[in-house]
Amino acid sequence: MMQSSPFNLRRAIIWIGRLVLAGIFIYAGYAKLTMGMHPRPPVGVALSFFALQVDSYQILPSWGVKFVANTLPFVEIGLGLLLLIGWRFRIWATIVTLIMLGFFAAVVRSYALGMQINCGCFATPEPLTIKTVFRDGALVALALLMTIFAFIEARKPHPWSGPEKA
Repeated sequence: MMQSSPFNLRRAIIWIGRLVLAGIFIYAGYAKLTMGMHPRPPVGVALSFFALQVDSYQILPSWGVKFVANTLPFVEIGLGLLLLIGWRFRIWATIVTLIMLGFFAAVVRSYALGMQINCGCFATPEPLTIKTVFRDGALVALALLMTIFAFIEARKPHPWSGPEKA
């Protein structure tokens, strides 16, 4: 007898979170490397442009801006692919959630300070507005739910496994 249904709300949110966040992370990383232009500019030019967007938040020192600008696009693409693959999912979901919380904190801080800057989320000139704050907040909520539900589901027996032998 099956202990639980293979389909429930928690598993649906995990799958929706995986697909949505993986797609967003892959797209955001790729957009930062191409600046949304065709033909694609050299990677160094794209990363320099992204460094300007990171620096506009006025949070990191110059070495931190350079580090984030040179690594974040590749990390986003890698994490997006790992979310899709699902290998060691709880680890990557936790890291994605922490990164999303960091993005959200930076956006909320900048919006609260009234900074007139570009978001830098998808490497296009997108002004930082209340819409950006709500969008990032919704993505943080999705990431949190996905991660929490992944840990809850990992504690339960797989629904398609056979009954335990006594």
